[in-house]
Order: sequence, then C-alpha cells, then structure tokens
Amino acid sequence: MLNELINEAQTHTKVLDLHHAGPFFTLAIIIIVGMSCGFITKRLRLPSMTGQIIGGIIIGRAGFDLFGVEPLHSLAPITDFAMGLIAVTIGGHLTWHRLRNAGHRLVLLFLCEAIVTPLIVLTVFLILGLPWTHGFLFAAVAIATAPATIVALVKETRARGTFVKTLIAAVALNNLACIIMFEIARVFAATRAEGSTFANGLSRAALGLFAAILIGASIGVAMHLVAARTLGRERLATAATISLLLAVGLANFLAISPLLTCLSLGFVQTNLTPEKTRLLDSMFEDFEPGILAVFFTLAGMHIVLDQASIVVTLALLYFLTRLLGKLLSARLAMKLARSTKAIRRYLGPALIPQAGVAVGLVVILQEDPTFASISGLFGAVVLMAVTINELVGPVMTRWSLAKSGDIGQDRSRLLDFLQEENIITNLNAANMAEAIERLVALLVRSHRLIKVDEKELRKMVMMREAEVSTCIGGGLAIPHGELAGCKQMYGVMGLSSKGMAIETPDGEPIHCIVLLATPPDQRRRHLEVLAAIAQTIGFDPEIKQRLFHAKSPAHAHEILHDSDALSFNYYLDEENDQAMASNHAS
Repeated sequence: MLNELINEAQTHTKVLDLHHAGPFFTLAIIIIVGMSCGFITKRLRLPSMTGQIIGGIIIGRAGFDLFGVEPLHSLAPITDFAMGLIAVTIGGHLTWHRLRNAGHRLVLLFLCEAIVTPLIVLTVFLILGLPWTHGFLFAAVAIATAPATIVALVKETRARGTFVKTLIAAVALNNLACIIMFEIARVFAATRAEGSTFANGLSRAALGLFAAILIGASIGVAMHLVAARTLGRERLATAATISLLLAVGLANFLAISPLLTCLSLGFVQTNLTPEKTRLLDSMFEDFEPGILAVFFTLAGMHIVLDQASIVVTLALLYFLTRLLGKLLSARLAMKLARSTKAIRRYLGPALIPQAGVAVGLVVILQEDPTFASISGLFGAVVLMAVTINELVGPVMTRWSLAKSGDIGQDRSRLLDFLQEENIITNLNAANMAEAIERLVALLVRSHRLIKVDEKELRKMVMMREAEVSTCIGGGLAIPHGELAGCKQMYGVMGLSSKGMAIETPDGEPIHCIVLLATPPDQRRRHLEVLAAIAQTIGFDPEIKQRLFHAKSPAHAHEILHDSDALSFNYYLDEENDQAMASNHAS
C-alpha cells in the first residue's frame, strides 16, 4: 500500500524532476527542506533531526526522488565533514580529569555497553535468520547514544551534578565503543565477502583502528601546538578547518574510520589544551546547524522503502532490543560500581536517544560498494529506529534528569568548588603535614591549576597550620592558604571512614579534611565557607555520619549537593551567581 502511494506521487511530480540540477542548487534545496522540516518538528517539541530525516525521505529516493542518485554522491564531502564534526565533538567531551575521577564506574559501563547491548540485539537478529556479519553491524550501531540530544537537554533543563557528569562521559564512551565495534564488524563482513580468513579480518581491523587513533592523535598534537602559539580567532578557525579536513581526508584515503580518527583528534586536542577545551568544534558553531541539517536530510534521502513491512518490523525489533540492552547494561555496570541510587536507577533510560553517530555509520556503509546488497535495508531500518529513539529518547532522558535531582542545579552554590573530582574517600596520613601534602597535590591536579606552584602553596598552608591548628573538632579540619593571581576559591575534601590518628585539640581522630585555597580579594567568601562547613560538618551529627562514611566521592558529592544540604550549601545571590557561572564556564 505504501509503495503504491509513493509510486502514484512520483508519477504526478515528474515536473519536479531535478536529476540534472547542479550541486549548488541541489544543496540549497536540501538546506531549505531540512531547516524547514526541522523547524516544524521543533515547534512540535520534537528533535529537529527527526524532521530533517523525514524531509529527506519525502524528497529522496523513497519519496518524490527529486534528484536521483548522482547529485547525492556529489555532496558526499559535506556528509564526511559533518561526520568528522560530530566525532570531534564527542572526543571533546572525553576530558581526562572526568574519566580519571569517575574511572571505575565509566570503565564498567563501557564494558557492559560494549557487551550486553550488542549481544542482545545480535541474538534476536540471528534468531530471525539474518547472517551473523549483518547482525553484527546492527548490534554495533545499537551501542551509540546521541551526544547532541543529551547535551541540549542538559543545557535546557539547567542540570548539573554527578548524574549529569556520568551521563555525558558515558555518552562519549559508548560512542567510542560503537565506532570501534562497527569498524570490526565492517572489516569482518568485508573479509568474509572476499573469502578471507578470520585471522586476516582480525588483523586488518586492529591495524585500521590503530592507524585511525594514531593519525587523529598526531593531528591533535599539531593543533595543540598551533593553538598555543596563535591568539587570533581567525587563524585558529583556519587551523581547525585544516585539522578537520586533514583528518577526514587521510582517513578516507587510507580506508580507515574517519569517525574514530576525528574522535581521537578531538580527545587529544581537548586534553592537551585544557584552557581551550573543545576548540575545534566551537569554531564551527555558526555553521553547525546548516551542516547537520544537510547531513540528516541527505541520510533520509538515501532511504529506499522497497520492503516497507520488513523495514518496520526490523526497526521495531531493533528499537526494543536496544532499549532492553541499554537498561540492563547501565543497571548492571552501576550496580557493580556501587554507584549512588540515582545513577543506578536512571542512567539507563537517559541513554536511549540515538542520532548523529548512528546516522554517520549508515552513511559510511552506504558509500561502501562492498555492502551494496544490504546498505539499503540497513539504512532504512537504522534510520527508522533512530527516528523512534529520537521521539521516545528525549522524553526518557528528561524524566531521568528530573528523577536524579540534577535539574535546575546549574546555579552557583556556596560549595561549588567541591565536585566529585575534588573529593577522595580513602585519605590516610600519619600526621597533618602528610595529609596536607596529599590534598594540595589533589587540589592542583583536580582543578587543573597549571600555573600554581604546588610547593609554595603547601608551604603557605603549613605555615598557617603551625601558627594555629585548623582542627575544628568532631573529626573535622579545615587547613587553608592564600592563592594569589586567581579569581575564585578552590578546595578539595579528603575523607577517612576509619579516622586518622592525627593529634587534635579534642583528641578525636580526623575523618574529614577540607583544604581551601582563596584569593586575597575573596576573604568574605572564605569566611562564609568556613562557617558553613564548621556549623554543619563539624556539629551536625546526621551530616557527619553520612559524610564520614561515604562509599565514594560520588556519594560524598551527593550528600553535599542534594536538596537537604541547601541549609548550608545554599544558592548564591544573582550577582555572585553570574560571576561564578562565568568562572565555571571558563
């Protein structure tokens, strides 16, 4: 029935045949259709990407077929550039300090996402009789989550906290797992089609992955060196464009993954140049909506609905098995990591949206002649499932953010400098000097205070400690020092559930040490923080017991920043809120 309607529509629209339109006219029409359809779906409170794919289906091969195949191939460089931009953005979210401080649960999540989700999808598709090489491709794509959708929802809801940090890092990591698994699946499918051995396929896949990571990292290092010596935004934009084009171009020339190459580029540049994080993709902010509109519209235009009933059935099965895999893998990983209750319960539903990377992998397969026999079905199934995921996923993500308690928390609070990465729960020291040495090192490292002299700061803190003990009593100490040349207060917290046998005025073991480093002009803030910490952690029995025995930095952060903590970790006034937000962003 659907095919008959499409054929009838095509018959009555021959006048719109633009098969011989030039690339510029073709591109203009695609941008107009994509942006218009995206605007309509956005007004309906749906993702703009969904409208762009639908617009592509309408004017593409499954709909009116306005342009035919050749003009679409001529626009392949734009889709390649858009894929590179998406991958660089993902790499930019993989900041090392975030991975290091939440490493245990993120590694477990990475492994569970790379095993549980694809295994469930692959099993069902094998039961349906699909060849294992083709089922492996579907299974690999199922891992991906939409980074743009997640980041947009986090910004829209002003969400911030341990749950949000875990979610964003998880999205970046599962897209990395997806790209790696897809490349392995693609190489295995190609070698099987060529009649090569399993060992040959494995070695080709490993070599391709290594080459992609190495090339991307090398370009990232070069970009870091340029950024360190270039101040003008125009020159940085030129360097960013060259880097992205070079990464995509070399990857295509060497027949390796352009997505993994660009992801490696974004990761290396972001971590080598912390003061200019996400430099590459930020240079294209003004053009990004248009580029992505072309990308998603072109993806829809490639869809062929020759087997509509099969496509719908497989897309629904793909959606349901992926949904089950996401929920199970996140729940299992967070349970093994002993994460907080909110993360265990709500991380899985938050990972349902799927868009950019999955669409990019569809385009890669469509451009590979080796997969000509399956690329049409594969693209139609995945893109239909992506559309469903982008309809259902954002609702589930928003619900998860609300249930986690992180919505509306992107406002400055008194103890904002104590995030998860600034807390350790296994502090052990024989004396205060040893404890201060460890905490000063943590402060410099976790806040990335590159220009701060660690030895000088430690010496200053110890001088203050020698003048008068900073042990408040009840197991709490607040050593502090002055930090010249900085615009805001920094701090770290060390916790010990057993207690450290450090000499104190009241003879009680130390369970909590908060080290503060304050600029000279922030004396008032310093006194506010001292009073808040002393009055609550020092004298509130319930807070003390919960905090002193926190299982992990994530648990400690939740105690300090949940709604019950507003009595002492309160929101700052609007003027200070804006100043702190500016500092936080920089």
